[in-house]
Amino acid sequence: MPRVRRILETALDCDDLPRTAAFYAHLLDVTPMLDSERLVAIDAGEGTVLLLFQRGAAGDLETPGGVIPGHDSGGPGHLAFAIDVAALPEWESRLQSLGIGVESRVTWERGGVSLYFRDPDNRSVEVVTPGIWPCY
Repeated sequence: MPRVRRILETALDCDDLPRTAAFYAHLLDVTPMLDSERLVAIDAGEGTVLLLFQRGAAGDLETPGGVIPGHDSGGPGHLAFAIDVAALPEWESRLQSLGIGVESRVTWERGGVSLYFRDPDNRSVEVVTPGIWPCY
């Protein structure tokens, strides 16, 4: 059976796309790869892309290469960014300097540590070190 290498894209719907895009661009210290009224694409590290859509704007899209089917990610959800163990203190400082409150800190049985916080659309966002899943 062929194996999946990784999740390439994660799509989130946003109530206020410019506000949420600015949040993630500041959080990850990146410039969006694509910035439009419909969609903002952000480099989320190691070949992964965070796609932020204006809520209600992710219908079918005709392109020269074919139709991209529409999708809707619904209400608040969750996403996690993988970080190195050594980067955890830097992330704690970064969140504090950005005025982002840590909602919870969890130390996992396998040794991983998670910091949970909220984005402007009330999604649960996590930065997490290795040791949370058998595969990570």
